[in-house]
Amino acid sequence: MVNTLNLTKKTKTYFDFLWQKNRISTLFRKNSMAIKNVTATRMTMLGLKNQARVARRGHKLLKDKQDGLMQEFLSIVRKAKTMRLEVEKALREANSSFLEAQALLPKAILQNTLSVPSQTLRLDVKTKNVMSVRIPQFKLETSGNALHYGLAQTRGELDVAIKKFSKVFELLLQLAEIEKSAENLAFEIEKTRRRVNALEHRLIPDLEDTLKFIGMKLTETERSSIIQVMVIKNMLEKQEKAKQHA
Repeated sequence: MVNTLNLTKKTKTYFDFLWQKNRISTLFRKNSMAIKNVTATRMTMLGLKNQARVARRGHKLLKDKQDGLMQEFLSIVRKAKTMRLEVEKALREANSSFLEAQALLPKAILQNTLSVPSQTLRLDVKTKNVMSVRIPQFKLETSGNALHYGLAQTRGELDVAIKKFSKVFELLLQLAEIEKSAENLAFEIEKTRRRVNALEHRLIPDLEDTLKFIGMKLTETERSSIIQVMVIKNMLEKQEKAKQHA
């Protein structure tokens, strides 16, 4: 009688365990988007733990890279703002000087003086690597003299205007270099941000959920095996005692 009661209790415990197991499986099925389709084994768990460790390390490295890129980007943006103000000021001064020269010189002489260029420009473009971002570097090489015209029919205001425009051109190249660097950095920051978000909000949580699910499945399997062994053992003991009484 005592063995029968023990068997009944253990059988009831076993069915309660199966009900709880089905309940947990249903709960995880509702959130199946966060769980990878893998086999619940210890080898799989070990592989996923390695993946999770690598993903966390990669997330940290990418986060550090994103912070470094952001600091560099903000520095370049501040530099670009200062350079743009300088270019606008130099351009206003150059235009003002040219308008003054244009007002003092006859139109025919001015056109004649500026119709034949005597200075050639060569732009040398190189790139440097800053945290996997290609930053352009412009170098302007000039040959010849912009002030090639005769000084008898022209005035000093034209010389001043041409020199100022030459300076504006150099400043414009510097501004283009800085703004192109900012553009490349912004593109790299956005790409890095997407990778960080994918790791932080998708891959790592999915791996953690899958590891929890596999851990629970393995625990369920172990408990199920123990209960089945206990039930079979009790049944065999009962059959053995029944044979002895017979």
